[in-house]
Amino acid sequence: MSTSDASPAGPEPARPGPSTGPGLLDVLGVAAVVLDESGRIALWSPQAEALFGYTASEALGRFAAQLLVDEQHLGLVLSLFEKVMAGGGPWAGVFPVLRKDGSTRLAEFRNMRLEDQQGRRYALGIASDQATLRRVERDLALSMRLVAQSPIGLAVLDTDLRYVLVNPALERINGLPASRHIGRRVTEALPFLDAEAVEAAMREVLTSGSPQLNQFTTGRTPVAPEEDRAWSVSVYRLEDPAGKPIGVAASVVDVTEQHKASTAIAIARQRLALIADASVRIGTTLDLWVTARELGDVAVPQLADVATVDILDSVLGDHPPGGETEGTVQFRALAVKAARPTPATRAADPVGTIARYDSTRLVTQCVHTGRPILRADVSPGRLAGIARDSEAAALLAEAGLHSYLAVPLIARGEVIGVMGLQRTDNPLPFDHDDLLLASELAARAAVCIDNARWYQRQRHAALTLQRHLLPHHPTPTPGLEIAYRYQPAAAVGEVGGDWFDVIPLPDDKTALVVGDVMGSGINAAATMGQLRTAARTLAELDLDPAAVLTRLDHTTTGLGHTMATCVIAVYDPHHGRCRIATAGHLPPVRTRPGHEPELLDLPTGAPLGVGGVPFEASTLDLGVGDELVLYTDGLVETRDQDIDIRLQALTTLLGDPGRPLEDTCDLLLRTLRQPDDRDDVALLIARGRALPAAGPEPGPGR
Repeated sequence: MSTSDASPAGPEPARPGPSTGPGLLDVLGVAAVVLDESGRIALWSPQAEALFGYTASEALGRFAAQLLVDEQHLGLVLSLFEKVMAGGGPWAGVFPVLRKDGSTRLAEFRNMRLEDQQGRRYALGIASDQATLRRVERDLALSMRLVAQSPIGLAVLDTDLRYVLVNPALERINGLPASRHIGRRVTEALPFLDAEAVEAAMREVLTSGSPQLNQFTTGRTPVAPEEDRAWSVSVYRLEDPAGKPIGVAASVVDVTEQHKASTAIAIARQRLALIADASVRIGTTLDLWVTARELGDVAVPQLADVATVDILDSVLGDHPPGGETEGTVQFRALAVKAARPTPATRAADPVGTIARYDSTRLVTQCVHTGRPILRADVSPGRLAGIARDSEAAALLAEAGLHSYLAVPLIARGEVIGVMGLQRTDNPLPFDHDDLLLASELAARAAVCIDNARWYQRQRHAALTLQRHLLPHHPTPTPGLEIAYRYQPAAAVGEVGGDWFDVIPLPDDKTALVVGDVMGSGINAAATMGQLRTAARTLAELDLDPAAVLTRLDHTTTGLGHTMATCVIAVYDPHHGRCRIATAGHLPPVRTRPGHEPELLDLPTGAPLGVGGVPFEASTLDLGVGDELVLYTDGLVETRDQDIDIRLQALTTLLGDPGRPLEDTCDLLLRTLRQPDDRDDVALLIARGRALPAAGPEPGPGR
């Protein structure tokens, strides 16, 4: 039998025993007086003494009418007495009584006839002070009206925690009539609540006497089984005048609307916090893949259990054979994020892969319309519109996908991709508010993704230009072994204006050039191309390095708002000497077998573009086996170490002059470069070697 079918338990039978404290009769001060047939007082209670002022010895044996009744009312009282004694029935009413002190008090009387075994008749009078009685009646009436008419649900339970009183408001709140409460415990009457916790709280109050106020609880009632309700419950102990616990009282206030409002406010704050978090966490770099991952990290798990980010392959400028056709869209997966390991991640397209979907897929429809698509409840039959194939649909079913949301990524009025959101663990379906939040996140992320996309395009163009302008395979030079490297910035893939060049000159001489245009991007690369061409043209005139820099400075000044550093070394293998001049560049390093590597102490000069500053060339020996290392600041400068420390690290790494030059280039880049370097680097190493032996002079006739 269910709890609701059980019969209410009846009240326990009263057991005789002494009272432990004053009760209602004591509050009323009920006095008892017994008169014999002649109207004399035969019995007199202590309460009568308190009410009328006469002691028993003063009252017993005297005519009650003469003792207690004013003369003007004597006739009426005697007639009423005769009527009661004659069997005319009991009499009740209010009558003024004389007290011993001469005052008059209105008393509420109940009079009835008594008979003993001998047939003698007596009159029993029960009296109480009318003012006291009216006050008790008024208090009782007010209490009952307060309970009955209160909009707050009120209940009284006995010491066994069974209902003894339920007001109409609580009947409405619980959706049950009072008859379904009375005699039952909370667990029996209200099984739809967390009744065990409620009873435990009541038992604690009954034991300790400390009230529990405004305790919050939720549940569903029989009148609205599909709707969550919220209540604020206060429980306090009831005691008799002697302080003995006689039960507990509970007040219940329906706070569902307030709870909904506070919940809505909390959710709104969470959504605003999520949007603020997205503003900080999305777009920290100009890397397309990193930005997509950041979007997934923000969306999971606050908004979804699984998030996917896909971009249209067409917006990347990539159009491989067999690309998009009529009605299909080709996506490149950028990110997949899940709150925990789940089969749903295996159902998603692997990051970096390209997938083509037709118009039956929700992401395709989302891209074509430019509008989000919400599937609050995803049935197994609808998984085909989300999954790439039947196997993926089975994985999504295994993961428990029950709600799905696809949101377009729109930047500058163009749809560039789509974000897919799935709920597997969160039991709540996506709703309209979730759609608005997801759209806001997508809008912010789309701009960042688009910026990264355009940046990568520009970087690719600049890098292409940079590599095109740099020498691919320098011409072999007499008396020198050459190795070189160019590496763009590692952290953001930025392209700068660093360059190097190896220029053959007359008489087997070679000009070695390394320069660095300040700035980055395609403009820096283009400026670098102009300066490299000018430097090559000037060097081929076999001018002194200082003269080359002077003319190159004039060229740089003419480019406007451009500055660059440069070092030029002209090597003469026949004399084993170099002429070197620098324009604001870091000092080259010379290594010689049997000697410590040394930073060359050269006149620094001003950067190119300052204008009008003279340059000075120096001469140094560079024999067979000696090395000259030219480099740009991207190799040694960092934000967290002093330049002297970095230059010392460079010279230390060059301590083995017998190492192959290609290995030395790799060692320097691998050791000195850091993952977050924000500058590019050009590196050029030249090692002196012996000139080939000269052949015999051609004879006459040859």
